[in-house]
Amino acid sequence: MTVTDSIRLTQYAHGGGCACKIPPGELEQMVRGLTGSVPVREPRGELLVGLDTGDDAAVVRTADGRALVATTDFFTPVVDDPYDWGRIAAANALSDVYAMGGEPLVALNLLGWPREVLPYDLAAEVLRGGLSVTASAGCHLAGGHSVDDPEPKYGLAVTGLVDPDALLRNDAGHPGVPLTLTKPLGIGVLNSRHKATGEVFPQAIESMTTLNRDAARAATTAGIRCATDITGFGLLGHLCKLATASGVTAIVDASSVPYLDGAREALRDGYVSGGTRRNLAWVAPHTDLTAIPESEALLLADAQTSGGLLLAGEIPGSPVIGELVPRGEHAVIVR
Repeated sequence: MTVTDSIRLTQYAHGGGCACKIPPGELEQMVRGLTGSVPVREPRGELLVGLDTGDDAAVVRTADGRALVATTDFFTPVVDDPYDWGRIAAANALSDVYAMGGEPLVALNLLGWPREVLPYDLAAEVLRGGLSVTASAGCHLAGGHSVDDPEPKYGLAVTGLVDPDALLRNDAGHPGVPLTLTKPLGIGVLNSRHKATGEVFPQAIESMTTLNRDAARAATTAGIRCATDITGFGLLGHLCKLATASGVTAIVDASSVPYLDGAREALRDGYVSGGTRRNLAWVAPHTDLTAIPESEALLLADAQTSGGLLLAGEIPGSPVIGELVPRGEHAVIVR
């Protein structure tokens, strides 16, 4: 075993993965003054999706009728293996493009590294992991930016292309359509257990490194036009944003929601991140949770990293977990 093999990356960060996001309520307060129509002098394209609905990426239609998707995502280590962390962070960043129905075209590395604390060999492995995933996605990875940072951080800035007539967005939901989830939940509690104990969960790594490409293609082929991906705000948080943006109420059948093996045991043993608890506190005023125990609500609010897509519609091979109905008192009702 080398020195680098014995280093646990998760111990060099206060949080991990998308669980280290700024809480949704605090984020809304921060950007409140930035939403709405802000005139741009001589714009070179039409902004189709911006900041107003908190969607997964920005979309601009260019003069030739095509549309560009732009996003960025980075976070602190979610697993100890540097190569796997790079793969997970890259898949997570690419997911924002897939969540808009697009295809990633080019990405840039974003790396923060404690250069006097952690060896560069580890950083090279992180970058190698990112490269492996972007290559599998058919996306160029061309340079990027790095800074000396007290905590290790990694992610990508990604630009993609999307057909504006097949755009997936979080404000396009309407009553009478089912809700489909393309990956199981439980990543957050398993990652919390990994950070605390060093146990490795291959099922979580496999889920986090699986691209949402095939699910997005299936969704656009099926004519679905409303979607989001499930990351740091948990299923309840992202669903609440989708329902609010679309002016509908989302009904969730808790018994239909799939979970990774070991997720319920990790919850039982107390491996719940602060991000998950903040998610639940934020959605509680907008969500009817009276039909389920708090433990189930915590799993539904579990902060995911590189989670699946939540689709307003059905695709083959993915479970239906609820439906959209006309707007009522709550944005989300769990049964």
